[in-house]
Amino acid sequence: MIPDKVPAADQTLRILSFLARQRGPVAARTIATQLELPRSTVYFLLATLEHHGFVVHLERERRWGLGTAAFELAGGYARQEPLARLGRPLVAALADRVGESAHLAVMTGRDVLYIVEERAPRRPALVTDVGVRLPAHLTATGRAMLAALPREQVRALYPDAAAFADRTGRGPARPVELRELLRHVRADGYASEDGEVTLGLRSVGAVVTDHAGWPAAAIAATWPEEAGRDPASLAVEVRAAAAELARRISGR
Repeated sequence: MIPDKVPAADQTLRILSFLARQRGPVAARTIATQLELPRSTVYFLLATLEHHGFVVHLERERRWGLGTAAFELAGGYARQEPLARLGRPLVAALADRVGESAHLAVMTGRDVLYIVEERAPRRPALVTDVGVRLPAHLTATGRAMLAALPREQVRALYPDAAAFADRTGRGPARPVELRELLRHVRADGYASEDGEVTLGLRSVGAVVTDHAGWPAAAIAATWPEEAGRDPASLAVEVRAAAAELARRISGR
């Protein structure tokens, strides 16, 4: 039997589940209406969740969205096998087809976490080994996932220049630069990076969406710049692998 003293826990989980199903941040009154909860209760629980990083408050829009701690939970779930198990054979097949190293990553806050890595023969060692975290805005996988997030969510993750880490002196360093970069990702249908993670290496990545259209992961291929590969042609293969993984995790 469930104790009488846990309605707050139930309501908190309902709020998080509701936010996770939305395409972007929503107003507190919408949460209260849809979940049939008192508005005062919703504001109290949102404030508590914000304190612990599970939600963010976008003051200008007066809306609430998932915070970095919620992304950490999503990354933890991914590490507990489903995505890695389903994605590993697809990533391995991709590496075989294109002859380049390939990997699968998930978002955790402002980082990507690599959960599958397939190294191509006679290719240089990469930093994208399993368990490694890298700044999402610098990587092809991270850019692919960020481009699929609601723009308000991206603003919440990258509110100012202090949110931007740097590795090689390349890549966006301000919110306006990231917005422009992600605009190109959406237009192209894939993300790319050129030396932002490691000088001399290039990558293309494509997002893996779940049944709700949310970015669950991303797949990328990486190659040395001197190989002279065409990013657009590699992106076709990467997008096909990402679409197949999306189909498998969503049961489509």
